[in-house]
Amino acid sequence: MPDRAALVLLVAALAAAAGAGERTKTRKPRLGLRATPRFSFTPANVLVTAELNGGDDGEEFYCPALIWDWDDGGRSAHEADCPPFRPGTPLERRFSAEHAYYRPGVYNVTVHMLHANQPLAVASATVTVHGPGGMPGE
Repeated sequence: MPDRAALVLLVAALAAAAGAGERTKTRKPRLGLRATPRFSFTPANVLVTAELNGGDDGEEFYCPALIWDWDDGGRSAHEADCPPFRPGTPLERRFSAEHAYYRPGVYNVTVHMLHANQPLAVASATVTVHGPGGMPGE
């Protein structure tokens, strides 16, 4: 009887380990976006940083393309030239871009992350640019 109990425990432990491995494979990183400075006067040079947080280093998030929408009519693109993915290859988790705002306003900067032209994640941050009078619309 002790052998049967040990066998049941072993099978249960293996099943739990297999289930844990499946859960780990499906953890996706979250995309965040930070703008510096968030408040400025014209002309404003803003640095935005998109960062993948958490999740696993899976192929889906390896070597993504990014589209930056500056909310002033401008867009920028980031496309990396990466070697083929191999299991265990770490992800690039931080991406930065700069943009200049010449008119006052409140801008909702958005970054779209794509892989093989398919959307993966979207994040946004607000930038407020004041004119000479100190108000966003002046």
